[in-house]
Amino acid sequence: MKDYKQRMVNEYNELKERTDKLGFVLVKESRGGLDFELSCPVNLLKAQYNAMNSYLNILKVRAEIEGIEL
Repeated sequence: MKDYKQRMVNEYNELKERTDKLGFVLVKESRGGLDFELSCPVNLLKAQYNAMNSYLNILKVRAEIEGIEL
């Protein structure tokens, strides 16, 4: 696999993992189940989560176009 393709796969996988973790925190927070206090507003974290998801979708489409298996 060419270097740029492998970097794209790595970037996608790392971003997916981080997005999933942030989503988990947001779900727990919405249910009152966090065992710590957030240091920034929930709305900011939600905006970050949405931006991360948008980027994930862009990477998926690009991978499909370029024939890269994620």
